[in-house]
Amino acid sequence: MKVRLGNTDIGLAQYIGLWTAVAVMFGAQELLRDIVDNHHVWSTWDYIRWSMIQWYTWAALAPWVFRLAEKHPIRAPLRLRGLGRQLPLSLGVTMLAMVIGAVVSTVFEPSGFTQQLWYFIGQHFATGLLTYWALFAIRQAMAFHEEKARRELETSRLSAELAQSRLQALKSQLQPHFLFNTLHAIATLLDEDALSAEDMLMRLSDLLRAFLEDHDGQEISLRRELVLLDLYLGIQRMRFKDRLTTQIYVSPDTLRGAVPSLILQPIVENAIRHGIGERVGSDCIEIESRREGDSLCIDVRNRNSTLETGPAAASGHGIGLSNTALRLRELYGDAAGVRLEMIWPQGVVCRLRLPFHEIEEPDDAPEVAAA
Repeated sequence: MKVRLGNTDIGLAQYIGLWTAVAVMFGAQELLRDIVDNHHVWSTWDYIRWSMIQWYTWAALAPWVFRLAEKHPIRAPLRLRGLGRQLPLSLGVTMLAMVIGAVVSTVFEPSGFTQQLWYFIGQHFATGLLTYWALFAIRQAMAFHEEKARRELETSRLSAELAQSRLQALKSQLQPHFLFNTLHAIATLLDEDALSAEDMLMRLSDLLRAFLEDHDGQEISLRRELVLLDLYLGIQRMRFKDRLTTQIYVSPDTLRGAVPSLILQPIVENAIRHGIGERVGSDCIEIESRREGDSLCIDVRNRNSTLETGPAAASGHGIGLSNTALRLRELYGDAAGVRLEMIWPQGVVCRLRLPFHEIEEPDDAPEVAAA
């Protein structure tokens, strides 16, 4: 059996034990006061009994006081309206406690009810009034704590929803950007090689279908990400023919590592666009993954581009790198990052570092061809 105080349930034995401790403490205080003042000293049981009558009465009234505090709270800033309701309530409940105490005392004392009532009013009314306001203050403090916890939970929920919305917006920005560039490449190829353009459209259809299957999630396995990337690279190899080659170096213990979905495609797109997309000659796009402690490191290299000096080098190349940096910050905070570096003798590498954790994937997940 439990006693309900506000939104908190307390076991009946614990509740009675708490008020018994209060009664014993005040009973002992009365006994010591009479001893010090050299008054007539009653038996120890008499002091405990008188104190128990007083405090067990408040034990019975405490749940009611809590309900009154919930119904008529005093909210910050201090409202006279709430105080105006609690003042008469405190006086009324305290007077009721005096009446109950007097009624119970008549069972044990030879004097009548009226004499006992005046005794309780004279001896315990002020203490009773303070007890009411102490119980009221406890309930107010509990209400403030519950409201604070509720607001923190709501703030946490809204923050999570906001972060999810930001991530979804960042992710959605890539779709029309990538689609526009790919369709432009297909349109360019139509006049030169209709069959290759048709093959590219089929690959684009497969890529979009595969991407939409993973559209709701923010993270997928590196294995799945590389499969999506291979579809995209197939389109680009059709476009640039023998000018573009690709190599993938995958550490087997990284394949189940979680990465943001479609994180590599804009990086590879930048590598191609700033490489053979602007320069004559051929290029090789290399993707490498490895574990370094608790981090997953992914490098995307191309051999036919250069890194400009100044702010442009630090901020990345266009929407792809800036979008990637924002997504990593939203998902992992300072635990992840992306940067561009020159490589010898020529080329640029984009280095991704993110915290390693594995993600579940179906047993029939496609294999990745590693070089």
